[in-house]
Amino acid sequence: MFKYNFDVKGYELDSFGHVNNSVYLNYLEQARWEIMRELGLYEYFKKTGNFLIVVELNIKYIKELCLFDKAVVDTSFKREGFFLVFKQNIRDESGEKISKAVVKCLFVDKSRNPLDVPDVLTEFFSDDKA
Repeated sequence: MFKYNFDVKGYELDSFGHVNNSVYLNYLEQARWEIMRELGLYEYFKKTGNFLIVVELNIKYIKELCLFDKAVVDTSFKREGFFLVFKQNIRDESGEKISKAVVKCLFVDKSRNPLDVPDVLTEFFSDDKA
């Protein structure tokens, strides 16, 4: 399980005073980038020119976040065939679930051709997790 902590910023709010629904996608994406950096995949991307794209995303909004709220994105992932599937939950500082999402990603090369999940990742998950 990977964790990404963040604070809600003023520019992330909508006219109703809570975090705009599209901003949740930014939180989820930044959490995935932090995982890639932690696992050394950012260097893999730079070296090979391959990268990860989102092909499907399902999110459920449960509770709002407001200015200066502290929150965390909990992320686990698993391999499903050629796809890397992330299960992500945003929780407030008390642990209450704010949203939950499933994000399906695919590795592609510079020409946008699909690739198998790189071997460099296989040590970090088992197919029965996430």
